[in-house]
Amino acid sequence: MTTVHNSDAAGSNEAQAYGELGPEQILDAVEHLGLRCDGRLLALNSYENRVYQVGLTDESPVVAKFYRPRRWTDDAILEEHAFSQALADLEIPVVPPKRDEEGRTLHRRGPFRYALYPRRGGRAPDLESPEHLEQLGRLLARIHNLGAFQPFSERPTLTVEHFGEESYRYLLERGFIPAELETPYRSLAEDLLLRIRACFERAGGLRHLRLHGDCHPGNILSTDHGFHIVDLDDARMGPSVQDLWMFLSGDRAHMTARLADLLEGYTQFRDFEPRELHLVEALRTLRMMHYAAWLARRWADPAFPRAFPWFNSPRYWEEHILALREQAALMEEPPLVWD
Repeated sequence: MTTVHNSDAAGSNEAQAYGELGPEQILDAVEHLGLRCDGRLLALNSYENRVYQVGLTDESPVVAKFYRPRRWTDDAILEEHAFSQALADLEIPVVPPKRDEEGRTLHRRGPFRYALYPRRGGRAPDLESPEHLEQLGRLLARIHNLGAFQPFSERPTLTVEHFGEESYRYLLERGFIPAELETPYRSLAEDLLLRIRACFERAGGLRHLRLHGDCHPGNILSTDHGFHIVDLDDARMGPSVQDLWMFLSGDRAHMTARLADLLEGYTQFRDFEPRELHLVEALRTLRMMHYAAWLARRWADPAFPRAFPWFNSPRYWEEHILALREQAALMEEPPLVWD
């Protein structure tokens, strides 16, 4: 298995080069694949990886994605590429990476690993529209039908340990929690983990399948011809509701109505287990915990303090703890109901 975890020294060099990635290296990498750049370069909204729209001479622009070092192995990236392509082959509207003349999708230029994608425009879906939610439900069901066909072998499974326990321990061990909040945060986090595990127990034995993994509205683009899905970088194994709950927010009545619209479309192509609804607030809580730890893990990257200046302030942690306390209460309420 090809891996990028070669040595601490190599990892440090790659990280430094990645942090200094600039227009010259980006254009050189694209032209290395035989394309002619016209000099236009636009940084797109991405922090985990570096993503740019690159103008080409006499061709439509491409999107160049440079992978953060030491996050995924080459095999894990290629597995995600293969999943994207398999979905596209079934005419499911995802955006897979472009292949070169030899059929390769993952490329190297110096210390950088990167992939090129066709540019696809669009706008965010209207989550107040029953029609949009039904369309999303149908699309996600079709993705899950293929996702259930076989498991990932190189990509992880969404677990309480990774998203919850490892996240809160990292924040405490690395000193991100203000001293006066360490004790309440530790107590709250341990209580949340108990409640999250109880939610999973109430949901019963769940079947895991290949998921988009980070299916929030920003990764769905709406056009006059329908939706297409982008950025499967967080694809992993997990319960199907992981790709559904991020479209549900607001009070209980509002979420219940939106859930009904979403599942109206979903169940046209795939059955849904109502017991998975026990996981909605548990998964939301795990995402909140994981997000805070993700910011902390990336804080040495200069792009993060610039983009998230509010992070790691006493006020942020006070508000974070308050939001997690609200989640503790929500996990004790009955799950959403779908008839």
